[in-house]
Amino acid sequence: MKETIKQGLFFGMGYVIVKGSVIGLLGTYLYKNGLWSHWLLLAIPLIGLTVYTLRKRAKEEKPFKKFFRKVLEKHFPHEAAACLTEVEQRYQVLSTDTRFAAKSSNPIDKRLDFSTYFLALIQTLENKNLSYEQIKSICLEATYDYVSPRSLLHKWLKRLPAKLVGLTITKPLLNLFNKKVSTKGHPDGFRAAIVTDKKETYNLGYGIDILECGICKLFQKHNAGPYASILCEVDKVTSHLAGLELIRSSTIAYGAEKCDFRFRKKQKKPFPQA
Repeated sequence: MKETIKQGLFFGMGYVIVKGSVIGLLGTYLYKNGLWSHWLLLAIPLIGLTVYTLRKRAKEEKPFKKFFRKVLEKHFPHEAAACLTEVEQRYQVLSTDTRFAAKSSNPIDKRLDFSTYFLALIQTLENKNLSYEQIKSICLEATYDYVSPRSLLHKWLKRLPAKLVGLTITKPLLNLFNKKVSTKGHPDGFRAAIVTDKKETYNLGYGIDILECGICKLFQKHNAGPYASILCEVDKVTSHLAGLELIRSSTIAYGAEKCDFRFRKKQKKPFPQA
């Protein structure tokens, strides 16, 4: 609360300074004609506090939640509100285990927030006595909808990294990325290694080995290990959207020592000749 009040006051003070400067430039004419009232000073901090609070609430609404809401409304039209409440409650409990991800030095840990909500949905559906296949189907439906591009620009942005990989200018970035992901930001997080040898990456110059999976750790901790592999299936879709074909021989979710992500650029089909 103190932080919120402080932010609101700073916003209000900034507003006063900016408006005061404008008035100074326009001259005393504005004062004489009542275009500025000192009573506004009382409202400015309240305006700043309101704006800050609204912005904070907007940030708290995770972008993926609406897709989970949509799928629950589709499959449980009469129970959707109760299901969403249960998912939120479970998410709040589970997120205590993944709160570190927001400030983790390992960027892959950022995936854990979505995975936590994913697990909260699984627990909610399990509580409804749904089968594994039913739960899998509903979870994948929400996730596929979430990762799908919403516009041509969004689609282009998803394909951009694959176009840049292999270029000389991206090598320093890959080296920096490797330094960040190769060290755990938290014991419950990820650890990975970037592979840039073209011989090992189908001439692409990029691959990644997940050596420790934060998602598997989270799911196993909450007795949901078998469900972790559902998210592995989403990797195929995200790779496809990036214009790549995923080639993976092993995953930690199925008991392997690592997940070996390798990619191959999708070949454009030749234009049929007459």
